[in-house]
Formats: sequence, structure tokens, C-alpha cells
Amino acid sequence: MVTNALRRALVGEVRALFNDQAKGEKPVPRAEDPFIASGSVAARVHGDVTTMMVGGVAALLLQMLHPGALGGVWDHSDFRRDMRGRLRRTARFIAITTYGSKPAALAAIAHVRGIHAKVGGVQPDGTPYRADDPRLLAWVHVAGSLCFLDAWRRFGGPLTIAEQDAYFADVAPVAEALGADPVPRTRRAAEALLTSFRPELHVDHRVREVARLVLQQRGETLRDVPAQTVQGLIGRAAVDLLPGWARTMHGLSGSGLARPAVDALTLGVAGTLRWAFAAPARA
Repeated sequence: MVTNALRRALVGEVRALFNDQAKGEKPVPRAEDPFIASGSVAARVHGDVTTMMVGGVAALLLQMLHPGALGGVWDHSDFRRDMRGRLRRTARFIAITTYGSKPAALAAIAHVRGIHAKVGGVQPDGTPYRADDPRLLAWVHVAGSLCFLDAWRRFGGPLTIAEQDAYFADVAPVAEALGADPVPRTRRAAEALLTSFRPELHVDHRVREVARLVLQQRGETLRDVPAQTVQGLIGRAAVDLLPGWARTMHGLSGSGLARPAVDALTLGVAGTLRWAFAAPARA
């Protein structure tokens, strides 16, 4: 009885985190014929709560180093008031395009493309940017995909090079449908593409503000303390996941001697959530 109650509580907390209940959102049902094959590496990687949270935070920190990606968030979103909402919408898009039906996935992609078509502006140095620029979309895709994959490798389980290549092949159709170009289909191509962007990356006060909001967790009541503590741990693990050069650009430091403890605690959270979702929570 106690075990099932704990399972229900944990599952409920996670579902509330990833679904806007005020809007009536519910977990994305797994379709019989999903956009990404159910037996794929991507389906395995995207199905783990903890690794996706770690990878998602790391991805946002990495993506914001590009002035074009940053401009879209800074100029056209309410991230300052609703950072959780932004992360939630990204997670829901990944869930729909991974586990939803093909029509649902294509509708979600069309919706995002419609938003991107309206987003553009000018960077502080006078360079124009557009959210639907194929190369900018490629940056967002490759930075995110590498972070999600590497979070799984650290806190989920080992993957062979062939499996890592398969992951990039699995998610490529989503990126291509969004309009990204080029889109890597192997680990080596993804790393090469990421490296090619490094001369374009930049840090300013806007990057630092986004990073602060992503990593700074605040609770309003004592009930918030456990979730706040876990979110702080997720943030610490995400910073450790970043490439060293990205941490340096952000002015962040890795966990150093505390890294084994951070990894162990994150693995503990991952194991607990996998246990909670492993069986139906019966009364």
C-alpha cells in the first residue's frame, strides 16, 4: 500500500512537471505506428525522465551560446516568467514526435514551423537572424541531440558507436521536417557539425541571464524543497555534461572532486523514477 502510494506520488509529480494541467494536457499516448520507430534507440533514449531532464538543461545552455538561437528566445518569448513552461513545451514536442502518431507528429512540426516563420530580428552586432534559418535550426538540433544522447550514456546505459549513429539517424527526419540543414546522421558527423559552429558562438549579458534562470531554482513553500533539491542536482549534472569549452564560455565550473557524488545522486534519482514508472500504481 505504501509502495503503491509512493509510486503514485512520484508519477504524479513527474506528469505535473511535464504536462500543463491547467490546459488539460495529459501524457502523450504511445501510438501503434509512431513517427519514430518504437524499437529505435531514440525511443529508448527519449523515454527516460532523468536523462532527458539533464540533457534538456544542458541542451538549452549549449544552444543559447549561438546569438541567433539566443535572439529568438530573448526577443520573442516569456522565458523570464515561464522558464518551466519553455522546457515543458520542448519536452512535449519531443514526446509527440517520438511516441505520437505520424499525423500528430506532423501537426506538431507544422505548428513549430509556423511559429518559427514569425520569429526574427537583429543581433546586437547588427546581424539579422531568423528562427527558420536552416543552419540555425541545424545548430539547435545537433546541440540538443548530442546532449540528450550523452545524458543517456552517462546516466542511462552504454551505447555502441553503431547505436549512437542509429540515434542520429532516428531523429534526423524530425530535424529535416522542421527545415534544418545540414542534418547529421552519425555521431562523427554530429560532432563535426557542432565544432563548425564554434566560431559563431558568443557570450554576453543575455546568455548569462538565461543560464542564471535555467540553473537558479526557487521554491515558495517547504513542499517545494524536495523538488527544488532534485532540480538543483539536475542542473549540476547538466553543467558537468557540457563540453569543457562551453562551461568555460559560460563561466561555469564542473563539479570537480564532487563529481562522483553528483553522478551517484543523479543515478539514484534516475533509478527511483524508473522504479516508479516500471509498474502500475495499484491501490
